[in-house]
Formats: sequence, C-alpha cells, structure tokens
Amino acid sequence: MAQPPATEGIKIVRTGIDSGINFLDNCWDYHDGGSEVRMGKALRDGYREKVFLMTKIDGRTKALAAKQIDESLKRLQTDHVDLMQVHEVIRMNDPDRVFAEGGAIEALTEAQKAGKIRFIGFTGHKDPSIHLHMLETAKAHNFRFDTVQMPLNVMDAHFRSFETQVLPVLIKEQIGVLGMKPLGSGVILKSNIVKPIECLHYAMHLPTSVVITGIDKMEYLSQALEAARTFKLLNSQEVASLLSKTAEAASAGKFELFKNDTRFDATSSHPAWLG
Repeated sequence: MAQPPATEGIKIVRTGIDSGINFLDNCWDYHDGGSEVRMGKALRDGYREKVFLMTKIDGRTKALAAKQIDESLKRLQTDHVDLMQVHEVIRMNDPDRVFAEGGAIEALTEAQKAGKIRFIGFTGHKDPSIHLHMLETAKAHNFRFDTVQMPLNVMDAHFRSFETQVLPVLIKEQIGVLGMKPLGSGVILKSNIVKPIECLHYAMHLPTSVVITGIDKMEYLSQALEAARTFKLLNSQEVASLLSKTAEAASAGKFELFKNDTRFDATSSHPAWLG
C-alpha cells in the first residue's frame, strides 16, 4: 500500500480517531519505518491516549527483536505500545526460530516485563498450517499468545482457509482474533464479484476482535466508517450467498495473492530484517 504524503497521513489518522476508530495497526518495516514516524506525529496532542496502538517487529533473534522494539517506540513517540506482534510468520521454521534459545520471544517477554508492551501476538498471511504450528510451538514452550492476526475475507473460506482452520482454535483458546485483508489488498475487488462494503461487512460478521483494513486515502477512511455505520450481523442466507458467488473465483487463490505469491512477503525480500 502506498504511503500518503506526511500531512495527509496525519490527517487520515486523526480524522479516523475523531470519528471513533481506536485501533491502529503499524509495523517496524512499513515504508522503512516511515509509517511509524508519521503515526507518532499524528498521536501527539493527546491522541495517543485515545487509541489501542499496535505495531510489529520482524527480528527472529532476541538481540534484533529488542533493537526493533526500541526503534518502534522511538518512532511512535511513546513509552509503550498496547500490542506488539511477531510479523510475517510465513515459513514453517519461523515458530522454531522465534522460540529458540536467544529467540525473539525472549525479547518480547522482557519488554513486556519492562512495561514497553502490554500484549504479545503474531501475524501471517501465507498458510493456516503455519499459524497452527506457531500456536503448537508456543504451547510446547508454555507460552500463550494474546492475539493472532490473519486474513479473513469472502475468498478465504475456499482456499487455505484461516477462517475454517485457525479461527475455531483461537475462539476455543480465547485468543484475540485480528482479521486482516478484508479486501485482499484490493485484489479481491478486481474479481468484479463483490463490492467493498460487502467485503468489509463479511469480515466484520466473523467472530473477530477487530477487522484491520488499509487506509491510505481519505476516501478509504470514509468507506471504512460507512461500513461500520451500516453494519449488522449477516444472516445465514446472506453468508451463503456471498460464499456461493465467490467460490469459483476463490478456489485457486487467484485473488488472495498474498497466500501464494512472494510479492507480499517483505521479509523474504529483506532477510536481514529477520536476523
């Protein structure tokens, strides 16, 4: 997603907060740290206290993860974030690296004890089996994640489905569900099968703690706010209709490229971010 000009970015964040949005997503690597810098500026003048602030780190080693945590806090101009997540758990060996001796989870738990972060989670967009492996690895190390972030959208149910494979586990374990890519990074709309409002309402219908949608233009902010204003739980017939009309197009993941294409894998392009 393109980054808007600095003044526009700050305006989007503050307008969103003033309109009732109170969960903010970010990441240490977005726009080489520029997204955190701009959000930090936007959260001045009392705005920080109005939001639940989340960001993510890439480092798989304790040393690199600790460094990235401190860099994120500095950019965001805050002494703590409400949620810090391990970013892009998209390889089967990521869980083992995170929980290895001297791994990232040590930095995260130490930062939590120090008051730098309140909650710990992880994200990924590739394959539900990797998410399940991360959860199993955590359990084997007597660790429980507070949140898990994953794609949840009208196409997901038909291909490598996080909704059918991971969501029930999170509900059972009472782990916070962060749904992302309700529009599939915009690619789902290229199918010409569903409208943006339908995509957002479908994601919001699922048992999530929050639905995260990218907003880099004021028009997208207006779209998200309209979705919130007009949302009501979908009935079974409405859900069935949406899933039926997306089934064929979604079957091979053509409109969820983040599941089967490396162009969305930032850490694959920048292995140094992992350590």
